Amino acid sequence: MAVALTMAQMKLAVLRHAFHGPRAQTAGTGAALGALASAATIYLAFGSPDLLAAGYAVWLLGWMLGPIFMGGGDETLRPEYFSLLGLPPRRLAAGLLAAAFVGVAPLVSLSALLGLLVAGVRLGVAGALVAVPAMVLQLAVFVLLSKVSVAVVGLALRTRPGAVASGLLNGAILAALGQIWVFFWAFGQTGVPSAVWYLPSGWGLLAVEGHWWALVALAVLVLLLLGAWAALLNMRAGATRPSTRGRRPMTTTTARGAIVAKELRTWSRDLVRTYQLTFALSYGVCFAASPLILGWNGMLPYAGPIFIVMAAAMASNVYGTDGTALWLTLMTPGASDVRGRQLAWLSAHAPVAVALTVAFTAVTGGPWPLIAALLPALLGGAAGLVPLISVYGLVPGTDPHRRAGNPLRTSEDDGGLTGLAYLTLALVLVTGAPAALVAIWYGWAGVAVGVITGVLCYWGFGLLAERRLRSHGPELLHMMRTGRKPETTMKFRVDQLSKTQKTIAWWCFGFGAIPLVPQGILAAVFVANDMLRHTWFLATYMPPGLRYPVAAAFILLGLAMYGMGVWIVRPGRPSSSPLLSRSE
Repeated sequence: MAVALTMAQMKLAVLRHAFHGPRAQTAGTGAALGALASAATIYLAFGSPDLLAAGYAVWLLGWMLGPIFMGGGDETLRPEYFSLLGLPPRRLAAGLLAAAFVGVAPLVSLSALLGLLVAGVRLGVAGALVAVPAMVLQLAVFVLLSKVSVAVVGLALRTRPGAVASGLLNGAILAALGQIWVFFWAFGQTGVPSAVWYLPSGWGLLAVEGHWWALVALAVLVLLLLGAWAALLNMRAGATRPSTRGRRPMTTTTARGAIVAKELRTWSRDLVRTYQLTFALSYGVCFAASPLILGWNGMLPYAGPIFIVMAAAMASNVYGTDGTALWLTLMTPGASDVRGRQLAWLSAHAPVAVALTVAFTAVTGGPWPLIAALLPALLGGAAGLVPLISVYGLVPGTDPHRRAGNPLRTSEDDGGLTGLAYLTLALVLVTGAPAALVAIWYGWAGVAVGVITGVLCYWGFGLLAERRLRSHGPELLHMMRTGRKPETTMKFRVDQLSKTQKTIAWWCFGFGAIPLVPQGILAAVFVANDMLRHTWFLATYMPPGLRYPVAAAFILLGLAMYGMGVWIVRPGRPSSSPLLSRSE
C-alpha cells in the first residue's frame, strides 16, 4: 500500500510540474474533447441500456488501441526507473497501477462511468449502491487492459514475426473501426449487437441491472490482469537480443546513394518501422475490403492510395525517430539527406502501393483513370511531405539504441506525434485532390495532372525540406538532444493568439477532414460509381445536377478550413540570435 501511494504521489508531482506551454494546451484540448464524450455517454444512460453498453465498448477499445497508435501510452513512471529497488513484480505492478489512475484520461473515463450511477439510480437503491464499486472496477479494467495490450505489443516488437503480426492485427482493428458503418449496416442498420453486453466493458452495467456475478467477474478480471501485467513487466526487463543474421552488404559511390542504402537498411532492421509499414498495409487493405461484407467491391481499388496516406502519416516524424543521428549528416558536407530519404521511402512503399492498386483495380475493372491519377500524385506528395513536415514540426524522439522496454515509446510528446500524423494525413490527401477532380470530370487527363503534381510535390517539398535542414540543422540537433525548442527556431504565433483564435484553429484542424474526405472526396467517388443514397454522404442524396457541385463544395470547404487554420498559426518572424545569423 505504501509503494502504491508513493508512486501515485510521484506521478502527481511530475504532472504538476509538466503541464505548461504546448503540453498544457494539448492536455486541455484532450480534456475538453473527453468531457464532451463523457457527457454524451452519460446522456445514453437516460435512454437505451443497449446504447450505453455499446458506448462503454467504444471506451474499452479506445483504452486498448489508443496508446498503441499514440506512442505507447502514458509512461510518466517507467518500470525501468524502479529496477534497482528489488520490488517483487506484483508489488511493482500494483504501484504502477495506482500511479496510472492519476491523470487526465482516467479522470475523464471515470466521469463517463457516471453513466453506471445514473442507470443504477433509475433502477433503485440497490442498483445505485452496486454502481459505485462497479465504476471503480470498470475503470481498473480499462486501465489494466490498456497496460497489458501495450506490453504485449511492446514484447511482440522485439521480434520480426511479432512486429508483423502486431501491425497486421492493429491495422485491421483500426480499419474496422473506421468502417464501422459497414458493420452497422450488416447488422440491419439499427440495433446494437448483443455481444457488447458480454465484453468486459458491459459487465459493470450487467452488475447494476442485478446480475451479481458480473461484479465478481470484474474483480477476478482485475486480479488476473494485474498478474498478467506483473509477468509482462518482468519479461520487459529482459534484454533484447540483436539480430545476428548475415545481410548482403550495400555498396555505393555517392553521398546520396549512401543515404538511400542506410535508410533501406533501417527499414529492414528497425522493428518499429516494420510495424509501421505492416500496419499501414493492413489498414489500407482492410479498410478497402470491409464493404465486401455488403457485397460491394467499389472501394478495393483505393487500397493502394489509402496505404500511401497511412504510411506517410506513420512516418511523419522520420527525423525525430532517428534521434541524434542527424549529427552524421551535419558533419558530412554535400550529403543530400532529404533526397536520399525520399528515394528510400519510395523504394520501400511504391512497389507495395502499385501492386495493391493494380491487382485490386483489375479485380473490379476500374475506375482506371481515377486510380491511375491518384497513385503518382499521392506517392509524390507523400515522399515530399514526409521530410518537410518532419523538419518543420519535428518532435524530439528517443535514440533507437536507447529505447526503453516499450519500443512503441519513440517520443515523450504523444500529443505532438498524433497531431503531426493527422496533419500529414490531411496534407497528403490534399496533394491528390487536383488529380482526382480532373480524373472525375475529364477522365484520363487526370493522369497527366497526377504525374505533374506528384513530381512537383516531390521536388518542391523536398527542396524546402533540404533548405530547412541546411539552415536550421544545428537547432534541430539541439532540440533532439535536449527535448527543448531553442529560441533560434521559427516561432509560431500560437502563444500570442487569443482564446477565440486558438479555438477556431483547433476546430479547423480537427474537423476539416470531415467535409474534405467523407463528404467531399468519398462522396464524389460514390457518385462516380452510381452508389447513391449512402448513409451520411450528402451528395449521394442530391438531384443529378447537384451531386458533383455539392461534393466539390464540401472539398473546397475542407480546404478552406485547413487554410484558415494554417493562416491563423502561420509562422512569425524568426527571432534574432548569433546562431541564426551565422546559419543564414
